[in-house]
Amino acid sequence: MGPDLKPLFGLSLKELEEVVSVLELPRYAAGQIAGWLYKKDIKEIIQMSNLSQNARDLLISKYSLGVSGPLQVQVSTDGTKKYLFATSGGRFIETAYIPEPDRATLCVSTQVGCRMGCRFCMTATQGFQGNLSAGEILNQLRSIPERRTITNIVFMGMGEPLDNLEETLKSIEILTSACGFGISPKRITLSTIGLMPAMNLFLEKSTCNLAISLHSPFEDQRRELLPMEKMHPFRDIIAALKSLGAEKQRRISFEYIVFKGLNHTRAHANELARVLDGIRCRINLIKFHQLPGNELQAPSDDDMQSFQQLLEKKGIITTIRRSRGQDIDAACGLLSTKKMTGKSPSKQD
Repeated sequence: MGPDLKPLFGLSLKELEEVVSVLELPRYAAGQIAGWLYKKDIKEIIQMSNLSQNARDLLISKYSLGVSGPLQVQVSTDGTKKYLFATSGGRFIETAYIPEPDRATLCVSTQVGCRMGCRFCMTATQGFQGNLSAGEILNQLRSIPERRTITNIVFMGMGEPLDNLEETLKSIEILTSACGFGISPKRITLSTIGLMPAMNLFLEKSTCNLAISLHSPFEDQRRELLPMEKMHPFRDIIAALKSLGAEKQRRISFEYIVFKGLNHTRAHANELARVLDGIRCRINLIKFHQLPGNELQAPSDDDMQSFQQLLEKKGIITTIRRSRGQDIDAACGLLSTKKMTGKSPSKQD
């Protein structure tokens, strides 16, 4: 196949209808192609057996299938798996598979690197290297052995999904459409620091769940942790959620990484109760784990439980997210950073 072939995988039904129109194929061929792309495990276009030989030849002359497997996988003792994928330009992204007794979650990336600059994130140290296409986002689901077992998708991997809004929304359209993967929007969650107005567009065009990275209810402290607070203030995010009544259509949660001695005081609990008043939501507490070269430190288990109790006394539904994959490079961006810098990962299959 030549380098100029365009990938079919990642095209929406509307885009596939344009493809078959240009190739002068029957319009219904678009639905047939979508079925092969998103419901089957074919490796070559020639395997689309309900298309005529002429139709397949035309597709092969202009398009590639556009799927590729992972380069490597790290496997944790708790069953968590971290997959490494190659993208264009010799770059790398990560995907995490997290099995649990009642579900199997896939955490997908939307960008190579990230421009948000969050102090606690390994991906931020890479800087921004590029957006993933819808096909590259969906390939993380399509090309792992556990594809058929996945029950939930979370856009919480490398990158800020709303900084790649168009391709993220297209991937969600394909994930949820009947001619795509057919996954319920209730089983898809997008995690964001709250880019505006992109967040409003996501809320208007999708009913998927929303998880907002919070980490502190105090503006100055949040800005220290998430520099984009200066451009996208948390107060604007809260105002948008309240004005749109977003929680009536989907589950709203706030991701709150807890750092030792920094953001888990009674004052934090009181302020969280004040700013979140009127929004039906939950807070997910996440224990920070030390990253190479990062001065932020992990809290104790007692710190986590004490803060959870403070929040629950304020009437806020609060959960502590169980740490997974701690014996592998589980932190977001850690595996790809090691690959990019030429350092050997700690464990691999």
